[in-house]
Amino acid sequence: MNALTRNALSTYAKVGVDANIANATPYRLILLLFDGAIKAVANAKFHMQNKAIAQKGEAISKAIAIIDEGLNLSLDVKVGGELAENLSALYSYMCHRLLVANINNDPSILDEVSRLLGELRGAWAAIEKAPEVIAFDGGAVAAATPAAEKATMSNSFGRV
Repeated sequence: MNALTRNALSTYAKVGVDANIANATPYRLILLLFDGAIKAVANAKFHMQNKAIAQKGEAISKAIAIIDEGLNLSLDVKVGGELAENLSALYSYMCHRLLVANINNDPSILDEVSRLLGELRGAWAAIEKAPEVIAFDGGAVAAATPAAEKATMSNSFGRV
């Protein structure tokens, strides 16, 4: 297990996303991070609407931790190039928007971040289900075979 995968596992444990992550594929780990972030944003909105300030702050902090320490740190810009850089910028934008939502008590910003996370999650889920899409190597897409999948999994769209 490489350092970036260990970091994702550590983030899961820290934020309590799922107890059965040790056997999850790299694709599944990312889906779990998306699910955890979406849930945290939904919890933040619930607490915001109920004027539970401490719980709102905790939920927003959890969402930021998942996005920044999980999703963003799982990117490998050397492998993923511009795609990974763009995702990193989007993750940073979402974290910033969550801070603004917290300060301004603006549920519409939480909706915006939730929508972005949902769209990315959907795209990631589609990639996982498409066996012909395994590796992103400077624009080349490799077809999936068991050997190719194992050899190229760490290059999957700039993720570990």
